[in-house]
Amino acid sequence: MATSLSSLCFAVSVSSSSSSSSTSLSSFNTKSFRNLTTSNCKSTSLGYNPLSSFSNRRKVLTVRATVLQDDEEKVKVEESFQPNSFPGDDRKGSASAEEAVENTSSSVLERWAIKVEQSVNIALTDSVIKILDVFYRDRDYARFFVLETIARVPYFAFMSVLHLYETFGWWRRADYLKVHFAESWNEMHHLLIMEELGGNSWWFDRFLAQHIAVFYYFMIVVMYMISPRMAYHFSECVEMHAFETYDKFLKLQGDELKKLPAPEVAVKYYTEGDLYLFDEFQTARPPNSRRPNIENLYDVFLNIRDDEAEHCKTMKACQTHGNLRSPHSYQADDSHNIQNDDSGCIVPQADCEGIVDCLKKSATPPQTTMK
Repeated sequence: MATSLSSLCFAVSVSSSSSSSSTSLSSFNTKSFRNLTTSNCKSTSLGYNPLSSFSNRRKVLTVRATVLQDDEEKVKVEESFQPNSFPGDDRKGSASAEEAVENTSSSVLERWAIKVEQSVNIALTDSVIKILDVFYRDRDYARFFVLETIARVPYFAFMSVLHLYETFGWWRRADYLKVHFAESWNEMHHLLIMEELGGNSWWFDRFLAQHIAVFYYFMIVVMYMISPRMAYHFSECVEMHAFETYDKFLKLQGDELKKLPAPEVAVKYYTEGDLYLFDEFQTARPPNSRRPNIENLYDVFLNIRDDEAEHCKTMKACQTHGNLRSPHSYQADDSHNIQNDDSGCIVPQADCEGIVDCLKKSATPPQTTMK
């Protein structure tokens, strides 16, 4: 009888332990188990108490469950903050910008600043999208003309501010100027393609696009001087909208586009001449890794859509300060290391983030190194 009771206690304890490890003891009522073992095991005359082994096992499992629960909560906390990049998009936020602030002492404040900046950017982007939806619901080429006129403006604004910083000795990074110029060069050819397709035939379309672009330019200049991260994210929002617009257009009009010839300006830009600048704005891929094939109008819009995706990647990389490098810089570094490993001639680059940081660093006297 004692043997059967002890077997019963052991079976109950094993079942409860397996249940505990899978549900962290949340679905098991210990009070009910205590009543059960008291009624069934009370009359046993064995020399040891089977509850003692269960109690020790329960303590161990409880500790393990607590550790697992803490780890799960830590993962949830780390994944809970994903800044919104685009409304209705699962790829929200800039991981690079978030990872940069996670390691600082003011990470909580920085995360809230990112949230505020990106919320403002989303609201501004939505307002522009609503304007375009009202005027260009069924006029695709005109919509693309306005969109490309607007999309190329931020790169002019970035270069204007960077040239100003360089004039004052606050900034000296050629890679940013090269990449942003290559981006504007790419957007300019998108605009030329839309003009060749007749997107600018109406006076109203040109008037609206140009006036939005002027306002947009000064807004981005002020935004970039205050917070480069915010300005880059706003440009990322615009480029993402452009990508989604072209992607939707390809899905709806793909069959018709394959029957139409490609504009001459598109053929020349994507397939002829020196493609250095074409590689330069695609900072997420090595040079010469993308060479489009243009046979019809569908291929043109397919490559324009892919260009917008590359702009999004570059703008996301820019949101982490100092993270942007020209794709050709890596090749230059490799060749330099092979030919000459002497870095003594490299001039240190002036650097700052935003006008506040620039003013602060300009007021600090430069440090001299005694040799």
